[in-house]
Amino acid sequence: MKVSQLFTKTSKTSPADEVSRNAQLLIRAGYVYKVMAGVYAYTPLGLRVLENIKQIVREEMNSIGGQEIIMTSLQRKETWEGTGRWDDNKVDVWFKSKLKDDTEVGLAWSHEEAIMEMMQQFIKSYKDLPTSVYQFQTKLRNELRAKSGIMRGREFVMKDMYSLHATKEDMDAYYNKVIQVYQRCYERFGIGDSTFVTFASGGAFTKFSHEFQTICDAGEDILYVNEEQTVAVNEEVLDDATTELGIEKSTLAPTKSAEVGNIFKFGTEKSEQMGITFTDSDGANKPIYLASYGIGITRVMGVIVEKFADEKGIVWPESIAPAKIYLVSIGKQGSEAADALYAELTSKGVDVLYDDRDARPGEKFADGELMGIPYTLTVSDRLIEAGAFELKHRSNNTSAEILTRDELFASIVTS
Repeated sequence: MKVSQLFTKTSKTSPADEVSRNAQLLIRAGYVYKVMAGVYAYTPLGLRVLENIKQIVREEMNSIGGQEIIMTSLQRKETWEGTGRWDDNKVDVWFKSKLKDDTEVGLAWSHEEAIMEMMQQFIKSYKDLPTSVYQFQTKLRNELRAKSGIMRGREFVMKDMYSLHATKEDMDAYYNKVIQVYQRCYERFGIGDSTFVTFASGGAFTKFSHEFQTICDAGEDILYVNEEQTVAVNEEVLDDATTELGIEKSTLAPTKSAEVGNIFKFGTEKSEQMGITFTDSDGANKPIYLASYGIGITRVMGVIVEKFADEKGIVWPESIAPAKIYLVSIGKQGSEAADALYAELTSKGVDVLYDDRDARPGEKFADGELMGIPYTLTVSDRLIEAGAFELKHRSNNTSAEILTRDELFASIVTS
């Protein structure tokens, strides 16, 4: 991808009403466009980051037998009435509307009921269980507060997975597998060492849940963490949790955190409410056990910006960056050599964002740092004469390396 061909441009300013650092930087760097509070559009660069996050999640969900689907955003009122979650007093984030024939519909904020309604058409016997399905979908929630940029949107991308089981034991075993693959996801995102699985209230979902919380100064939650960072407890369940764990509250210190995932065990609650059963091996009709698992894809993107950004701009982990290399050409010879290098690196499968603009070197370097591309590779007339290339890593303040061609390719093509 060439910078000259991007329709987006970097900016020194962001919208005056944007108070969150993640959105300010993402807007300035050309990753998102703000439509209104809590609603953002994603540009080609932003979409690349989201797709990289999604691909990591997809691989991990597939590894435990998840099957990818896509459900509808439009939801029937009747689907949700049986469980009471159409009621605004129970779920206050619905966006609701009417069709031309006055039929009431909702815009999906979650999909447990809808999944169960669909699955009852396919699951008849214990032989059809267990099964799990997941999707990446734009969710719509009428949040009262939307001041945290893409970390809390009214419209956001989410991965939600649902597993259905014949027994509680089977549900519990799969639930524990999901915890493990979620932890692998956060490790691959680059935030594994600061993300904890914690016990929490389930809110509009269930009585209790497990949350995945990442230590982050811009977060809206409070975690109590011990000095070794081996225990983390949500503030809302602190007394109960410390009693259960047999630890002293005085050994835990509060720190701000952001929720990046949430998982729930519904058990047979939904199937009993909705009258959905399967025939067990003994011929008896029994309710299906259900659990659900969510990762906020856009929220993860925002948290990563908040955690790693510095005074120069965004700092992406290599695993989710829109490109690995920010290629800068300086001078006529440098430009010709950069053209050839861009073609060769691209042919070898290296993602390169090539700043081929007729712009000052300082402007190019500043934009590369603002965009947060992991490596800046400079090709200039001076370097060409010396048979060398300059490579600098975005995430540290060490000086740039001067490499030969062989050293360069050994470093960036195989890493």
